[in-house]
Amino acid sequence: GIVSLSLLFEQLLQAEEPELFYHLKQVGCQPLKIAFKWMMRAFSGFLASDQVLLLWDRILAFDSLEVLPVLAVAIFSFRKTNLMKVQTFNAAEAVLADLFTLQVIPLLQLALFSK
Repeated sequence: GIVSLSLLFEQLLQAEEPELFYHLKQVGCQPLKIAFKWMMRAFSGFLASDQVLLLWDRILAFDSLEVLPVLAVAIFSFRKTNLMKVQTFNAAEAVLADLFTLQVIPLLQLALFSK
């Protein structure tokens, strides 16, 4: 359920982007508070419609909702440079407010196949 997806998100973010994870915690930002709404709605309303469909295709293909926290972590990684400059939760939320220009497949590839 959503609790296990939330836990996976936090574990992945901490493992993949420890510097970012601790910076956000230090400035009082809970990354899960931002990512939770994305995962809860499977990114519907946050990504462009064609990108939501591509994401849902991957969810069905992998037969797993774990794609959701993987994408959420990829988005944090993609916006890391700007997120490392924030000093408040509201600033972090602003950096992550507009996801409509993001491309799901390259982000998932970045998360799954880099490093």
